[in-house]
Amino acid sequence: MGYYTGKNILIIGGTGTIGRELAKQLLSQKPNVIRIFSRDEYKQFIMEKELDHISEFRYLIGDVRDYDRVERAMNDIDIVFNLAAMKHVPSCEYNPTEAIKTNVHGMENVIKAAVYNNVDSVLFTSSDKAINPTNTYGATKLLAEKLVQAANFSKGKVRTRFAVTRFGNVMGSRGSVIPLFKKQILEKGYITVTDSNMTRFMMTLSQAVSLIMDAAEKSHGGEAFVLKMPVIRLLDLVQVVVEEICKKSDIDLNSIKIENIGLRAGERKFEELMTYEESQIAYDLGGMYAVIPNTYVGELDKYYKLKKKAKAGSYNSSDLIPITKEEVRKLLIGEGLI
Repeated sequence: MGYYTGKNILIIGGTGTIGRELAKQLLSQKPNVIRIFSRDEYKQFIMEKELDHISEFRYLIGDVRDYDRVERAMNDIDIVFNLAAMKHVPSCEYNPTEAIKTNVHGMENVIKAAVYNNVDSVLFTSSDKAINPTNTYGATKLLAEKLVQAANFSKGKVRTRFAVTRFGNVMGSRGSVIPLFKKQILEKGYITVTDSNMTRFMMTLSQAVSLIMDAAEKSHGGEAFVLKMPVIRLLDLVQVVVEEICKKSDIDLNSIKIENIGLRAGERKFEELMTYEESQIAYDLGGMYAVIPNTYVGELDKYYKLKKKAKAGSYNSSDLIPITKEEVRKLLIGEGLI
């Protein structure tokens, strides 16, 4: 049926929004087993209850920081998805040592365990904040990317392919601003925004999962895959959420105030998914880019030689035209987020 049919799969950080959706999407290809690995027993309990009677799922308590536990969880596994991360920018700013332990040392543990167990494919989910990082979170993701890419060329004789996907903001994921805005409207009568002129890359949950699955299957090893995704102005997003929630809840639209509170620690007004330098050695695969690490250009150029080269330029949310307010509305309604 497909690449994942009959495979043994491990999802590290599998109880998060993306991990849960990935697990459900993988079921359509009939894998042999899907191990859900996370440190939160309550989230595992909830997931197990909501996704009852799915015989392919196994639930493992563990922390990506613990190498021995990661190695045991990876025993007899074919494909690994590492979604575990400390991802909230202010939290990482105020707890940088903890962010390093999870995002960097955790990735090291996954790489070592994958090589030890000779798995077929490892896919790491990175972030747009890894490009020219201005905060601890982005810096840890950048370091993890470098570890993943280097692992392809220092792994010895094992078969493992290591690849990266870079995400923008996933709409509706845990920590997304949309549920926060809805809660503020209904409970407080106002919305707080850091900067109305902020721009962000946005992707749907289904797009995120498709990117992960495609990258793990098709990678040669060493690439960072970047989905082409729309840019959204924060002000448009806020206005659409306010309008739709007020309409559904019979609230006077004019009663909802929007308060600008300024950028949070480590935050910036725009995001990047690919630098100008990276674009010069990247490939355009249609719906996404394959960014080649400059240290290993020769090896990967041979694999992609028949593909179209990417157009040189920074893939930057401040340089691209945002989608319209009505397009934002259509996207949010289509995803069932408002």
